[in-house]
Amino acid sequence: MKLERSIGAFARACRVIAGGVNSPVRALEAVGLSPVFMKSGAGAMLYDLDGHEYVDYVMSWGALLLGHAHPAVIRAIGNALARGTSFGTPTETESELAELIVSMMPSIERLRLVSSGTEATMAAIRLARGFTHRDTIVKFAGCYHGHADAFLIAAGSGALTNGVPDSSGVTEGTARDTAVLPFNDAAALERIFAAHGGDVAAVIIEPYAGNMGLVLPRPGYLARLRELCTRHGALLIFDEVMTGFRVGRGGAQAREGIVPDLTTLGKVIGGGLPAAAFGGRADVMALLSPGGPVYQAGTLSGNPLAMAAGTATLSVIASDATLYDRLDETSRQLTEGIGEVMRRHGVAHYATRAGGMFSIFFTADPVFDLEDARKSDRALFAKYFSAMLDRGIYLAPSPFEANFLSTAHTAGDVERTIEAADASLAALSATA
Repeated sequence: MKLERSIGAFARACRVIAGGVNSPVRALEAVGLSPVFMKSGAGAMLYDLDGHEYVDYVMSWGALLLGHAHPAVIRAIGNALARGTSFGTPTETESELAELIVSMMPSIERLRLVSSGTEATMAAIRLARGFTHRDTIVKFAGCYHGHADAFLIAAGSGALTNGVPDSSGVTEGTARDTAVLPFNDAAALERIFAAHGGDVAAVIIEPYAGNMGLVLPRPGYLARLRELCTRHGALLIFDEVMTGFRVGRGGAQAREGIVPDLTTLGKVIGGGLPAAAFGGRADVMALLSPGGPVYQAGTLSGNPLAMAAGTATLSVIASDATLYDRLDETSRQLTEGIGEVMRRHGVAHYATRAGGMFSIFFTADPVFDLEDARKSDRALFAKYFSAMLDRGIYLAPSPFEANFLSTAHTAGDVERTIEAADASLAALSATA
């Protein structure tokens, strides 16, 4: 595949943008390629500068549940744009989106809108510390909660892909206030609460981890975490920036039947524009300024264009009773189809899926935590990614990232992807 215009665009970007990209995984370094510059998207498809077409399984890293340029979303943005881009004042559209979120995610009684998932998680832990008057935050190896200092301790996703699990620039003091446990290890939970339960302000977790690939919780694990937090007076924060409204109407917490104290949201609630939120128990949220002592602010929080896009997206979700059933079925057909192809070609793999998310690890062993995920054959993944790209399939460009489906993906897209996987593995076998 010829990507001359993308290569030229990357060279131009490198002259003025640090690293040539504005988010590290986009550089495609993990798969040994130069980044592909996209020009447009429609439905499940992406189109690059060189005129190639791709079935997209990145979907703006999960934000586009309804696909690219969904008519209802585009119409809502256009209507909002005609009225102005930003006011720096409250608008009714903020309340409209907030009301939709509260109605669809019962654990959230009050929320605060922000512009990014990092803002949401950063504010959530500050709020938890202000509420509990404790310092320690517990997180899990391989989970990613944005790039605030407190979270870049054994981070996942882009940090893993680029070989820097612990970011330079994070102070020792910050690291001391963050305890890191292995995901899915109930015994580790028991130990830390037994030893330090009175110091823990909050436990923050991706209920379905999406930044070491999609790693699902063991049965009973999240329920045990909920029990321990309640017993020791720590707040439980579910980071559903990725899973919120993507794996189900009420997120992973609804699928699992767990009620966290605070939830962070992003991606889908912005409908493709920058929007995020954190919310939960009314008594905890009451501590936020201007009503309480915990400060948080944002110039573009509740931006009217993002509110319009998010409201349009959640309105489509709210009105479609079978949306998540269809997503589950599409992900089942896709992962089972690719799995059959991989078995036929003798490729060791382990697949996970939930709603509009899926991963295929290049390892024969089940994946329950970061160490399991690291057993994936990275070299084979890089070759597979490149071969699929050549055949018009755009996958998440890292073995430590989840892939995403949208309601725009069709049975034809699934069949095309399975056929591409078959052809890619055959070609790799022939050159081995």
